Amino acid sequence: MTVELWTTGIAHVDWAPRAAARAEAAGWDGMVVVDSQNLSGDPFVALALAAKETSALKLGTGVTNPATRHPAAAAAAIESVHVASRGRAVLAIGRGDSALAHLGLAPLSLGALERFVRLTRRYLRGEPIDFDELRPYDGPGARPVDVMGLAERPADSRLHWLPADLEPVPVEVVATGPKALALAGAEADRTLLAVGADPERVAWAADHARSAGATRLGAFVNVVTHRDGEMARRLAAGGVTTFARFSAMDGTVRSPIDAESERVLHAVHDAYDMREHTRGGSPQAAKLTEGFIDRFGIVGPPDHCIDRLRALAELGIDRFVVVGPSIDADREQAVVAVQTFAEEVLPAVKEVVHA
Repeated sequence: MTVELWTTGIAHVDWAPRAAARAEAAGWDGMVVVDSQNLSGDPFVALALAAKETSALKLGTGVTNPATRHPAAAAAAIESVHVASRGRAVLAIGRGDSALAHLGLAPLSLGALERFVRLTRRYLRGEPIDFDELRPYDGPGARPVDVMGLAERPADSRLHWLPADLEPVPVEVVATGPKALALAGAEADRTLLAVGADPERVAWAADHARSAGATRLGAFVNVVTHRDGEMARRLAAGGVTTFARFSAMDGTVRSPIDAESERVLHAVHDAYDMREHTRGGSPQAAKLTEGFIDRFGIVGPPDHCIDRLRALAELGIDRFVVVGPSIDADREQAVVAVQTFAEEVLPAVKEVVHA
């Protein structure tokens, strides 16, 4: 399997098409955009517009959640991107984070995630779904269709317009803890690890997912390539805190990690200000140590980043979703880092092939 490298971005209707075109020209395999309605635009609109500016780049959510859309609506939205891109769409799902925090909600339960993944996959395969299975998604004031007194009504719920010439949209699940990894391994087309870039943690997470049935593994990784190591750490800080927090979402660390790094995870959790989400100048970023950034992320000169990514590829990771410089990072230095990665790291890592 050839290793894929995907880039990340925001769901803005002006930004996404231009970014997708640049990413394709630079040699990236795919691009995901966030789904956080209070912080950026609609991801499916942005991806559909990006599809029209590209011909080969894969396009996906990074990630959507089970709370803000009905499974049928989510399936219809990503299928629309699939049609617009002629088969290049991917739907990645998590429990929800900033999208729900800005609605006054916590991430959904694993049970809700599992139900959403199962139903959405069935919609995308054109399967019928009994109305009773959709009751958890009934909103306030919902009434059964029977009260309308129709002569005939749909017997079930399904997408009737799926194109016959396209394979179903792959459904992927992002996971950090053991229960989420087991769910993803059992239910998703691909498990996306969100445990950082330390090889021991990645190997642990990969083993959990595989034991539940996972055959395809990807990973979100914080990578900033810069010949000045200290600058690389500063540029990466906002993204590192965002993903580090997933390892201690409720204040408990459920994945293996050294004692010093666990202390940092707790400090990040306790200081986390969602108003400063993803920002390097945030209170949570101030809790990071150099050692933690170096272990949890991949920062430094090109050769170092290449070696670290190749080591993870050898564990069976065949897709990296690369989270680069923070949104509030020094723009000039961020551009240097992005260009250095694209020119030196990306082509070297894509040469890795597993027998």
